[in-house]
Amino acid sequence: RVLSLELNKDREVERIHGSGINTLDIEPVEGRYMLSGGSDGVIVLYDLENLSRKPSYTCKALCSVGRSHPDVHRFSVETVQWYPHDTGMFTSSSFDKTLKIWDTNTLQPADVFHFEGTVYCHHMSPVATKHCLIAVGTKSPKVQLCDLKSGSCSHILQGHRQEVLAVSWSPRHEYILATASADNRVKLWDVRRASGCLSTLDQHNGEKSKASSEAANTAHNGRVNGLCYTSDGLHLLTIGTDDRMRLWNSSTGENTLVSF
Repeated sequence: RVLSLELNKDREVERIHGSGINTLDIEPVEGRYMLSGGSDGVIVLYDLENLSRKPSYTCKALCSVGRSHPDVHRFSVETVQWYPHDTGMFTSSSFDKTLKIWDTNTLQPADVFHFEGTVYCHHMSPVATKHCLIAVGTKSPKVQLCDLKSGSCSHILQGHRQEVLAVSWSPRHEYILATASADNRVKLWDVRRASGCLSTLDQHNGEKSKASSEAANTAHNGRVNGLCYTSDGLHLLTIGTDDRMRLWNSSTGENTLVSF
């Protein structure tokens, strides 16, 4: 089935970006609108609906934050994400060290968070009802939590030793966050706890001799530059520069040893 996958021949997407596209997000409410972020800082919003009613059609770009926009990101946009509950707002983060909260209707930033280093990624919980925290991974080893309600970046999670390359909230528990770093580690956090991370995933499931120099748990033998939960939140997928993809049991932290 995988080998027989091919591109949809009936649906094109209007070409607006003049350079590489780093990030896409389709809004979860209707599944109708898509955001894209480019390596030149441009953000485009598309309507995926077939308005022409013809069998073959092109998804039109509704609007964009282009190079001439006063609030355009100065450098590459690394992540775009819709506000999980309605399409009136979306977020973008960039190598220009900012995270911007956009009003979709006016295409103006409602808020801007500034960081000391490059921003690699951010994520809003798809299920949270009791908090409005955006997790942000930057060049700093500290995971930053920005509060949409207060507009402050007060909360910091400390434990990684190098930059944080990917962050993802659990789709099952609103306070559980997974983070991946250049220090080869993946950590799970309960953001209500001040005492540090819940667990650090160990690719060997504790079976290597504790006397070895690799006593510290690592998820990969290289930078961990991607992670995502399965839709039910029961498993976590991580990917690293060691050319490996791993599937973890998210409640026990166990490497399921599935071979990809």
